[in-house]
Amino acid sequence: MSKVDVTSRFEAKLLRPAKPGSDTSWAFVVLPRDASEKLPRRGRTTVEGTINGQHFQATLEPDGQLSHWLQVSRALYEGAGAVVGDIVTVELTPVEKEPEPEIPADFQEALAATPEAHKVWTDTTTIARLDWIHWITSAKQLKTRSKRIGDACDMLASGKKHVCCFDQSGYYSKAFRAPDAADL
Repeated sequence: MSKVDVTSRFEAKLLRPAKPGSDTSWAFVVLPRDASEKLPRRGRTTVEGTINGQHFQATLEPDGQLSHWLQVSRALYEGAGAVVGDIVTVELTPVEKEPEPEIPADFQEALAATPEAHKVWTDTTTIARLDWIHWITSAKQLKTRSKRIGDACDMLASGKKHVCCFDQSGYYSKAFRAPDAADL
């Protein structure tokens, strides 16, 4: 995958999430704002990079503070010779072209059942599809998610290629944030 020639290099603390969910093996880093400002967008952004020289490709998540955070798998931080609590050296470069997002099964079914929506979906940009999916998957309740899927199909079927009123950074809506760090 080709990359844009904008590399950020910084040091950050490898943090353990206070509420990791069912998978307790992952960690995360929060990007310094100046590193995030070099990225092409405030929403989800795919990057290639290294942690202590260990290569990875991942999609950064918005932190709601006009920056981003990176989920780091155990395999990645162990491969980088790091443990939670260490200061790691991170290098990031945005990819030139965002990879196609994975479409959640429930949304895929809804698109398949609405041919007009599916046609507009296939005519949208990868970034627009990423935003639609992020809007749907950011719903905190199943009821909200179901409504958003229905609304997305209606909007797409009417020819709308971009989700409206969606703050992809979470800054204005406070919809997104980095995980709270556990005390080490």
